[in-house]
Amino acid sequence: MRCARSMIAASRRCGSHQLAAANLAHDGRHVVLSTGTASGKSLAYQLPILTALKANSRARALYLSPTKALGHDQLRGAIALTEAMPGLGDVAPSSYDGDSPGEVRRFARERSRWIFSNPDMIHLSLLRNHARWAVFLRNLQFIVVDECHYYRGVFGSNVAMILRRLLRLCTRYTSAPTVIFASATTAQPAATASELIGQTVAEVTEDGSPQGARTVALWEPALREDIVGENGAPVRRSAGAEAARVMADLIAEGARTLTFVRSRRGAELTALAARARLEDIAPELAERVASYRAGYLAEDRRGTRTRSGRRRIAGHGHHQRAGVGCGHRGTGRGGVGRVSRHRHVVLAAGGPFGPSRAERVDRADRS
Repeated sequence: MRCARSMIAASRRCGSHQLAAANLAHDGRHVVLSTGTASGKSLAYQLPILTALKANSRARALYLSPTKALGHDQLRGAIALTEAMPGLGDVAPSSYDGDSPGEVRRFARERSRWIFSNPDMIHLSLLRNHARWAVFLRNLQFIVVDECHYYRGVFGSNVAMILRRLLRLCTRYTSAPTVIFASATTAQPAATASELIGQTVAEVTEDGSPQGARTVALWEPALREDIVGENGAPVRRSAGAEAARVMADLIAEGARTLTFVRSRRGAELTALAARARLEDIAPELAERVASYRAGYLAEDRRGTRTRSGRRRIAGHGHHQRAGVGCGHRGTGRGGVGRVSRHRHVVLAAGGPFGPSRAERVDRADRS
């Protein structure tokens, strides 16, 4: 009863988009929620899943994300929710990915009622050994596909085949799970989601989340005085060098800063240059700059995310779906001049300014 009251109270605090998506999923309809970054899409799938897990002790749920970091971030939230709500102590949310030790994978398969994985692991482990997953598949009620706009092109075709095969296996084991998609703002989210599973998907696109004030500034690097180009043409500072300089100045002013660059190498060079400048202007802050990119070992990635959560400064590369942000919804304000302490700033090095760049700017609102 207390769990039900908690869920009702949470639903009353929901934004209109969260409640609409949660109601559609609760009614058994496949749904895609396509709203901006940090708009609270997680709650839209957590509400129906937690309700089902509470109502049926055999119910199972599966969460899929394109990156391990995002999956682990969502896993931490699920663990906190199930531990705080009476009657959900046996849910035991668990990860099942390439970083999971053998004993953790075995526990997830045999005991967990809420598994966090990715399409690759579903293909490599669950689909080919579905008999070992019979209990899980027979009781699977919800499948969450996060960042579904990421699945496009050849990769998207492969993921679509995996999802369709997964749904066919569920039918074989007499279950009919509801699929909940979460997506950034796209032109036709329902059509995109429908292509992934081959079934009709309802869409929720009206963002009802509160949004605080935000400043967006376009910054042009200064001209270099020590070098000229062909036929005396002026040469500007590179976007990476300028991003490192601005990042260091913002950190020295007390801003929590997140910088996106275009490559893994650029992430490392930007972090090094920002640290070098901080050694001159604020030496005590130099060690609080870190790069984050694809290619790190699992323990290194987790260490960077943990330090970022303790208000450390992270210089991020092109891997924007890292599950890491630099603020709370409604408090973000970007800028490149003097900023007050605890302001949150996102730097996006290079152009043009398109939908993916706008999504990166939204990271200023993500806690």
